[in-house]
Amino acid sequence: MKIEKTFIKDLLIIIPNVFTDDRGYFSESYNKRNLENLVNDEFVQDNESLSHKGVLRGLHFQAPPFAQSKLVRVITGSVLDVVVDLRKGSQTYGQHFKQVLSSKNKTQLYVPKGFAHGFSVLEDNTIFSYKCSDYYNKASEKAILWNDSTLNIDWQIKMPIISEKDKIAENFANFVSPF
Repeated sequence: MKIEKTFIKDLLIIIPNVFTDDRGYFSESYNKRNLENLVNDEFVQDNESLSHKGVLRGLHFQAPPFAQSKLVRVITGSVLDVVVDLRKGSQTYGQHFKQVLSSKNKTQLYVPKGFAHGFSVLEDNTIFSYKCSDYYNKASEKAILWNDSTLNIDWQIKMPIISEKDKIAENFANFVSPF
């Protein structure tokens, strides 16, 4: 397993070892021991979504005390995964990071607490999986507007399919970080 640091502190790219032969492949998608020096989270819930090309989900997070760290990956298809640093004292507050995650590259992203997270779907029938460090809590669920001009994120899709909830999310300029 290869672990790469990003320009945003604590945000990690994880590239698992993949062993292939005539039968297919084998890959260890999670191993707590490999991450324990960098990640202090215990994952308690796994989520999975199926989306079609052109869908955009995000930018979502849960506010404290129910904030979640996530370990995200794609099982089938591909996404452009995007995170925004919402940590008040961070040198990269308000900056975003993008990474293509796909079933081909098997790349994962560790997203610590204090980040908004979203993704745009680049292929039909994409299955997205994420491990969470806390349980879903509807009352603490929040969102930042996906196309906020302050954030200036290129989602690499035109005319995305978006939920009603994501259409009315909060502008970053009006956002007061709980982190």
